[in-house]
Amino acid sequence: MSYLQLFARFLKFGLLAWGGPVAQIGMLRRELVDEERWISSRRFNKLLAVMQVLPGPEAHEICVHLGIRAKGRLGGVLAGLGFMLPGFLLMFALSWLYFQIEFVGTSLGAAFLGIQAAVIALIVRAVHRIGEHILLDRWLWAIAIVCALAAMARVDFWITLPASGLVYALLVLKHRALALLVTLGAVALAAAVAWWDAPAAKLVETVVQGQASVLLIFASGLKAGLLTFGGAYTAIPFVRNDAVGRGWMTDGQFLDGLALSGVLPAPLIIFATFVGYVAGGPIGAVAMTVGVFLPAFAFSLIFYDRLEAVVENKRLHAFLDGVAAGVVGLIGATTLDLAQVTAERVPSLAMGMSIFAAGLAFLYAWKNKLNVVVVILAAGLAGWLVFPNQG
Repeated sequence: MSYLQLFARFLKFGLLAWGGPVAQIGMLRRELVDEERWISSRRFNKLLAVMQVLPGPEAHEICVHLGIRAKGRLGGVLAGLGFMLPGFLLMFALSWLYFQIEFVGTSLGAAFLGIQAAVIALIVRAVHRIGEHILLDRWLWAIAIVCALAAMARVDFWITLPASGLVYALLVLKHRALALLVTLGAVALAAAVAWWDAPAAKLVETVVQGQASVLLIFASGLKAGLLTFGGAYTAIPFVRNDAVGRGWMTDGQFLDGLALSGVLPAPLIIFATFVGYVAGGPIGAVAMTVGVFLPAFAFSLIFYDRLEAVVENKRLHAFLDGVAAGVVGLIGATTLDLAQVTAERVPSLAMGMSIFAAGLAFLYAWKNKLNVVVVILAAGLAGWLVFPNQG
């Protein structure tokens, strides 16, 4: 297989990447493992276990890894680019189109309000699904709940997430006294930061929409890529913290970006391209996308020969499990924030809650790779019908 053939093969996978990571990984397994024997089923399962521990979209990381096996590190780059390129180009085009259309006071604006209510249902379902795989014991549940409460109290994640990993690793190693000490230290640090910020309001870099610093946009994407555990939805609190907190976009626009990513054949993390476009135009879209996907490339390209050792390293595994539990808590807190924003924006709270409830019930009842697409389109139609001219 030539480099061009390898790129074309994974480009095809990118064009067919509907239905989220489970469907994407199933497609890769069916064609490259079961039918063509690129790798044994046992080794694929072990590789998948490694990618689920590491941050980043698992399906994309598996593509990079399989590309390296086929044609070396350049093959890994081409496989990863091929898989992500269709979603990036489609999201880039939709981001441009988003600013060419009038929403306020139009039926299309009403449709997007319905979609925003459905996006909250998508996130709630994702939190449940991610939590099932991550919150496997009472300590992980406790860490997730504490991190959610800390996020509601506006404690920065750079305090809670490292503490979560350390505490859980120490608990696994039966060092409960040290775990308690780390917990008390994190509480003290959070209190000190809150006291330090109390005399003056925390400065937020508010920018004119579309003119944010490219370096800041890239850094935001890189942070999200490094902290995405257990699925692309875990990037939501980190991207939103920068995008909305710095004034790059509104919560409504953020939810619209999530909705658009849900109807594309791509990893959901591609919503970051939309965020980058809103923040910094076309260059911002590229910068954010590069930042988000860079770790997914780097882990496989740099540590290709050592990745499987991650599964064997119980201490590192425990640390990452603790961090992942903390991220679940952050998503839960962010979901409540976004739900409150959506409730304030919809013209009828009862209708908004009805769209949310119907969407959530459908996601649980119909486990199909196209269920997200159907929910988003149906919610848009419902919003157009029940919120006429309320953009």
